[in-house]
Amino acid sequence: MEQEVALIGQWRSLLTSYNEIACHLERVLQDSHKLTLSEFETLDRLTTQECDKRRMQDLAEVMYLSQSALSRTVARLVNAGLVARTHCEDDRRGVFVEITPAGRARHAEARRAHLSVLSEHLVS
Repeated sequence: MEQEVALIGQWRSLLTSYNEIACHLERVLQDSHKLTLSEFETLDRLTTQECDKRRMQDLAEVMYLSQSALSRTVARLVNAGLVARTHCEDDRRGVFVEITPAGRARHAEARRAHLSVLSEHLVS
């Protein structure tokens, strides 16, 4: 029983830390760069790849978003001109997401704020 209480306490501490950092990131990114945390993370995943575009399905697998939440996030990024969606030539059901030059610029600006918040909360 004591071990269960300690385990649950650890879990709750992790959740509290995550929520505190995520809320701070959300606020800073939105106020300074007009991006949600999900939008930033999507841009970040697209900029850290060896190629400029990724299949939506592959992107969903490495993110914490559901397929539908990712689709909504990508739609907002498309509307803002930060990414483009294209269909796969070999498989018309496949959809690619590609970061635009404007998306790269916005990501680069927001990345500094993102790293600053992470450093504030995670570096000891």
